[in-house]
Amino acid sequence: MSAARSGDFSLADYDRRVRRRLLVIAALLALALAGFALDLATGPASLSPAQILRALFEPAALGRGLVSIVWDVRLPVALLALAVGAALALAGAEMQTVLDNPLASPFTLGMSSAATFGAALAIVLDLALPGVPQGWIVSANAFLFALGSAALLQMLARLRGVGGPETVVLFGIALLFSFNALVALLQFVATEQALQQLVFWTLGSLSRASLDKAAFIGIVVALVFPLSMRAAWQLTALRLGQDRAASLGVRVERLRFLALARISLLTGTAVAFVGVIGFVGLIAPHIARLLVGEDHRFFLPASALAGAAVMSFASVASKLILPGVLIPIGIVTALVGIPAFLAIILTSGPRG
Repeated sequence: MSAARSGDFSLADYDRRVRRRLLVIAALLALALAGFALDLATGPASLSPAQILRALFEPAALGRGLVSIVWDVRLPVALLALAVGAALALAGAEMQTVLDNPLASPFTLGMSSAATFGAALAIVLDLALPGVPQGWIVSANAFLFALGSAALLQMLARLRGVGGPETVVLFGIALLFSFNALVALLQFVATEQALQQLVFWTLGSLSRASLDKAAFIGIVVALVFPLSMRAAWQLTALRLGQDRAASLGVRVERLRFLALARISLLTGTAVAFVGVIGFVGLIAPHIARLLVGEDHRFFLPASALAGAAVMSFASVASKLILPGVLIPIGIVTALVGIPAFLAIILTSGPRG
């Protein structure tokens, strides 16, 4: 009888934890939507909420100028912030799990630096790619180099006898410094005009947002997210340790390879359109982990929503810190992320 009661209490406790985690995810979704709405409402032009709603749903009732501000400027920026934040946070969540490193992220392991080098090549050398429109050359080259750096990480992860995730982390750090040095070399030889473009791009910015770019990243996230959720239980098992996961039937090498493929696609797409956005892929998964724990059925969606919310509010801050001046969003995320990064280092002690 006591065993049956204990089982009932366990099931009831599990149901309570599941409901609490679902409520947290719903709250993060509401927070991301609030950030989106606030992003639409802020900007140099003073627009009331009623004007914004009418521009979105009754554009014929307003002047062409107001409609253009909402549809051509604010809406693309707000949507792009959500999509990029979700992409980088989801990539960071998977990377921290498969590499078993709380400080791992696309930014710290060289993928963003590789994308920066690809963009720098396109800007400084004025490259032309066959079949690619001129306005997409920089983004396309950044995307290709991000995928290339991820492919190197994948190859290393699949090599036998090379080592565990620690080796991949060290290799990623080597990539980070290598590509940063190459970017510095290109900056040294670039013309003044190319240098201005390159510096602005490397700071990370949503100013070149468009609806098609936001839709492209959104589609990538929508395609990758179900694949990540499909591997959620394997990723959760991996948090118990590589040997324990293998004993449960998880093919660790294959899991890591597929995860890095998803990470490279998310990171390459995001960085290619907005430049280098640091710390979102690092901080958002830690926020989600504190709120919902390690169960990846809840951790992955919570990370994506936390990243979307962080980017949306960072976009708002980039417009409000200096009225009339749009600060590159990479600066805002760095100012917020550096203290959080130091807090993670100080609170991440050795595992017993």
